[in-house]
Amino acid sequence: MLRSIFFFDAMLVPKIITAVYWLLLAGVVISGLGMMWAGSFFGGLMLILFGAVGVRIWCELLIVLFKINDHLKKMAEKP
Repeated sequence: MLRSIFFFDAMLVPKIITAVYWLLLAGVVISGLGMMWAGSFFGGLMLILFGAVGVRIWCELLIVLFKINDHLKKMAEKP
């Protein structure tokens, strides 16, 4: 396993994206709650809803790029 990481045989970033997703989601929720508490309830609610969807889409697009890379690698290895 360690060899595959050091020689770039395995991608490390897709595993990290999950942690980044949860951190960004927590940030969106905290920001939205802060906005609600500051007086803009509707704005905070919209930030939570659209922010959560936006973070999810962004992370999924990154994962799709890595999956495309994996599939291209498999196609190149086929005779």
